[in-house]
Amino acid sequence: MFLARAEVRMRQPLEGKLQQTSTETLRAADHPIDAVFVNRWSPRAYDASAMKQADLMTIVEAARWAPSAYNIQPWRFVYAHRDDARWPQFLDLLDPINAAWAKQASALLFVLSDKVMPGDDGRDPAPSSTHSFDAGAAWAQLALQATLLGYQAHAMAGVDFEKARAALSVPARYRIEVAVALGRPADPSTLPAALQAREQPSPRRPLQEIAFAGAFRS
Repeated sequence: MFLARAEVRMRQPLEGKLQQTSTETLRAADHPIDAVFVNRWSPRAYDASAMKQADLMTIVEAARWAPSAYNIQPWRFVYAHRDDARWPQFLDLLDPINAAWAKQASALLFVLSDKVMPGDDGRDPAPSSTHSFDAGAAWAQLALQATLLGYQAHAMAGVDFEKARAALSVPARYRIEVAVALGRPADPSTLPAALQAREQPSPRRPLQEIAFAGAFRS
């Protein structure tokens, strides 16, 4: 399906209940693209529902099929469901602002990348210059698959990285890239007042500001 304007599924209150309604956003594609690319966004309001393990594995499976340099697949994922014993520990690894809203997510996931390119018969192990780039490709596929399942994903750099390294037993050769909150969007009124006004899909720069024929232009 292609579209010029996006629709995002939001939960809105109606007579004391939550009802799925379709809200047209200000997102408009300049060229025909699949709906998933504009329907994916990064909410902070989540409904605190449980996520099936099968759904989480489908989301991570999509990330597994991302492209990478030399097919080294440097991404790794460490996760917890909201009903796991380690959920409070995962929340404690986020900065307080992120933890305040991420506590309503269904799952938290940390994206890691291997900073070392493994050797083979003709090549010694060496520092990788593309590990973060490749992990970013995996994150994008993860987020799009979440959208297709009716969830949303919000990546966060507001993490205590050193604390996370120790708590998650991450070896030194791996970089902790981001934490990701996963869940089903909820009404913005569930957020702290300071965040409610920001709870909407963000626009993008016009295409002519980011794509140039022949040479870069500022």
